[in-house]
Amino acid sequence: MTLFRPLALAAATFFTLGVLPLAPSAVAAGSSATTAAAGLTSAAATAAGSAESAGVPIADPTPGAAKKLFTIGDSRIEESSGLAKSHNFDDIYWTINDSGDRARVFGIDLSGKVEMVLNFNAQVSDVEAIAVDKDGFIYVADIGDNGANRDMVSIYTMPEPKQRGDVEKMTYHRYDFTYPDGAHDAETLLVEPGTNQLYIVTKATKGAAIYAAPPGPSREGTNELTKFAPAPAGVTDGVFLADGQQAVLRTYTDVQTVAWGETPKVVAKGAAPLGQGESVALGKTDNTLLVGYDAKDSPVYQVPVPVKKASSPAPSASATPKPGATNEAGTESKKNHSLRWILVGAAAFALLITILTFPPGRRERRDRQAENARLTGQAPPTPHRRHT
Repeated sequence: MTLFRPLALAAATFFTLGVLPLAPSAVAAGSSATTAAAGLTSAAATAAGSAESAGVPIADPTPGAAKKLFTIGDSRIEESSGLAKSHNFDDIYWTINDSGDRARVFGIDLSGKVEMVLNFNAQVSDVEAIAVDKDGFIYVADIGDNGANRDMVSIYTMPEPKQRGDVEKMTYHRYDFTYPDGAHDAETLLVEPGTNQLYIVTKATKGAAIYAAPPGPSREGTNELTKFAPAPAGVTDGVFLADGQQAVLRTYTDVQTVAWGETPKVVAKGAAPLGQGESVALGKTDNTLLVGYDAKDSPVYQVPVPVKKASSPAPSASATPKPGATNEAGTESKKNHSLRWILVGAAAFALLITILTFPPGRRERRDRQAENARLTGQAPPTPHRRHT
């Protein structure tokens, strides 16, 4: 027992003062840190989700920045109000002047130099847009109406020349249109690639709309347009992308990609350089556009087609917890909890043994012996003294 007592006392001291306080505090600290990190992650995810659900399409920033290609410096082009990529010539873009010019179309190359002038004998009022279809026909849209007082608007079609050079008298056809709900100002003509279906987009700041022409419009009489879908405010030009599944609409401040269908929907927006943007056309590659401006010495820039920002990829296999590992933290916590109670029990047992085996004091032992002697009539024991 003499040897056991100090060992028991040491065990009790070790367990009660050393081990027990560490396990609970370490677990609590780890739990708090995990909870805080989870809260921050959840807040960030909520913020990102709110941005996506706000309904504002976000353009993917990867395609590249705007690049100036050339300046239209010809004095005959005072207000370039439209731009269209040629079907027959790889390096030619067609443009027209805004209201006030006679009936003519300019072909400019990629340096901004006028290479061709096509004249057609028509009485135009307010030419605002130009387009080219898959068969190589040019469409000149006399659809401007700032005062909203025209009874009808007109679109002229003519075949692209096969050879370079000016044409003094182009052969053309005229198609007249009227709106079902009164006059509108418009600056945008869209020609769907697959069907050559025509759409006019009005420019209103409120209540703008896309109007569809009847399939195969007639040159006899007036063709009534049909209101097709709402449109963004302030559209100044537009063009279908090559696949016909999307179109791009131009405003003074941006370009907007529209997913076509029964209900066209804006899916992405991209900023355009400078201001007073009046024209947009397909670029030299499928993912680029050319944008121009209604001004003398108009600069023309190449910009990327706005695309919807890619969704976050699904977690990779390496990031996916292995089976049975999802509750690893919880399992470890349970193990710590069980070990803690085992240690508590061991400490309590050691402390109990120490108390039971610890010798009573000498004074208490002598008092007990004296009491026993008094009760039995014996003389009390004589204390032993150490001899020096």
